[in-house]
Amino acid sequence: MIRSSRLFVSAIFILSTVATFAQHTEKGLKDFYGNYFPIGVAITPRHLQDSATSAFLVRHFNSLTAENVMKMEPIHPEEGRYNWGGADAIVQFATENGLKVRGHTLCWHNQAPKWMFYDANGKLVSKDILLGRLRKHIHDVVGRYKGKIYAWDVVNEAISDQPNEFLRNSLWYQICGEDFIAAAFRYAHEADPNAVLFYNDYGTEFPGKRDKVYRLLKKLLDANVPVHAVGLQGHWSVNDPSKELLESAIEKYTSLGIKMQVTELDVSVFTNNNMPELHSFTPEQDQLQQAQYAMLFGTFRKYRDNITGITFWNVSDRFSWLDNFPVRGRKNYPLLFDEKLQPKKAYWKVIDF
Repeated sequence: MIRSSRLFVSAIFILSTVATFAQHTEKGLKDFYGNYFPIGVAITPRHLQDSATSAFLVRHFNSLTAENVMKMEPIHPEEGRYNWGGADAIVQFATENGLKVRGHTLCWHNQAPKWMFYDANGKLVSKDILLGRLRKHIHDVVGRYKGKIYAWDVVNEAISDQPNEFLRNSLWYQICGEDFIAAAFRYAHEADPNAVLFYNDYGTEFPGKRDKVYRLLKKLLDANVPVHAVGLQGHWSVNDPSKELLESAIEKYTSLGIKMQVTELDVSVFTNNNMPELHSFTPEQDQLQQAQYAMLFGTFRKYRDNITGITFWNVSDRFSWLDNFPVRGRKNYPLLFDEKLQPKKAYWKVIDF
């Protein structure tokens, strides 16, 4: 009798475990965070051409970011000519499937077309001409997607990485000084008064960069510039940032009274730029990545009142921009899904709460 009771209890436990596992495998990543914040992903139009991948996107994510096709050079390669196709396809897919869209990015020193800065004779244009071109670009792009794109990374990576410099010495800065930053936010607000406008940057958790980002944001806010939120890109690794650094940064930025998102999340399995290709995802890397993702999402949940979205940069380990950066040819494994779009162990850590 006792043995039968034990068998019955064991059977109930097994069935309960199977049911729980089935429930978890049916739900997507976004569903576990439905009471916290949207879960997004950066994609290309090619992802939408494959039915399995597009179904995967709808299952796991409820926000999309265009990885490249909304950046200034791809979408506006020549004055007066736009390439709308890729951006339109992503926005249409999102609209049809009830997904939010983040716009990325309106003003950046990289992937900016040469024509924006030079005249017909190859000379740098004046400040007035450059700001006029920037205004038209922003009005055209933001205006086209008004009401369909809820948030924009307006200015991207304007802070210098050099210890003794505040702003990056880009052509934007060389021609306009720091005025281009406030101007970009004002132009975006003119084009869509309801859009949430972000300043977006990397390395935002580390004190040197963090304090400069804070200084820039405070200066903009004090001048009544319509900057609404800060984007922490989140290109991190299995050992950086620490929980303490991340929490310190979140608290410093939110002291300004603005919200934040993690806009480009991945967790590199390599701890420095000198590590060579290891040709496989090792058990040691797996363990470290699980622990880091568990810490990150535990922190995100803790600050749910301040964080309004998490976006992964690329869909799965099948492809990541880190595969060739900063070490050419090196394969990385920075995401929650493997090369076959299957959940990795880190995925289960992220939903285990």
